[in-house]
Amino acid sequence: MNQLDALRQFTTVVADTGDFRQLAAARPQDATTNPSLILKAVQKPDYQPLLQETVDRFRDRALDEIVDRLLVRFGCEILALIPGRVSTEVDARLSFDTQATVARAERLIELYQAQGIHIDRVLIKIAATWEGIQAAAQLEQQGIHTNLTLLFSFTQAVACGQAKVQLISPFVGRIYDWYKKTAGSAWNEAANSGASDPGVKSVRAIYNHYKRHGIATEVMGASFRNVGQIVALAGCDLLTISPELLAQLAQGDAPVARVLDAAAARALDLPVVQYDEPGFRYALNEDAMATEKLAEGLRAFALDTAKLEQLIRAA
Repeated sequence: MNQLDALRQFTTVVADTGDFRQLAAARPQDATTNPSLILKAVQKPDYQPLLQETVDRFRDRALDEIVDRLLVRFGCEILALIPGRVSTEVDARLSFDTQATVARAERLIELYQAQGIHIDRVLIKIAATWEGIQAAAQLEQQGIHTNLTLLFSFTQAVACGQAKVQLISPFVGRIYDWYKKTAGSAWNEAANSGASDPGVKSVRAIYNHYKRHGIATEVMGASFRNVGQIVALAGCDLLTISPELLAQLAQGDAPVARVLDAAAARALDLPVVQYDEPGFRYALNEDAMATEKLAEGLRAFALDTAKLEQLIRAA
């Protein structure tokens, strides 16, 4: 049995890509997209007709609506190839505006429903800012399920659990990147790999907290840099993995064992943690890594959305 099949025994495997032609080989349950992945896909010759078709059909609409229609078009293509859910992201530039985030999420869902897609097959991705988490809480009450992204801290995860969001995506690789860059020449790769990887440790703490306290929010590790990080989180509810790392897992034959275990987590002595808005903002501010990576991630997604808009204008 290869490592990918072994991993599937413990964890739901999700593909992290906008390039839906890569999905068949990996046989994922779900798929996740973001503005950067969609931008990367539409610049490939295979996908340029899809961009052009969408623009030609809706050229008279507002630019932000054309972007949303393009995202939904990709989502529908992905859903035709997988049995589960697709995650589609709200414009990162709305991450500090709760009501604008809710309105954009509602429009994305309406566009999916117009294509005959059931609401339960879509997760609306929202950045895990305070405002984004409050938007997600409102959407969940309407039956619109959310995936809280750009999540780097236990603080963000606690607030997401309080908001009863469907799923969170803690970014393993970007946490690892920050600690490695900050350590510089003092970084010891061997001492910070596997179970000791700072990104892996972050997800493990969140998973154990959720399971210990009966929080139903799903934990989906994301943003992996290597197979070791993935294997170290076997047993996590879901893991979203790039096509390149899915291929490496499919070719690997090293053993994969369950590492995260809900039953074991329920036996842990972990305190109840809750945040109001001031407490959340202060705790997040105290976490330099999470503060910096959240800001950096928002800037990157906003920039790639702007680039996508440029391609639409030029089409």
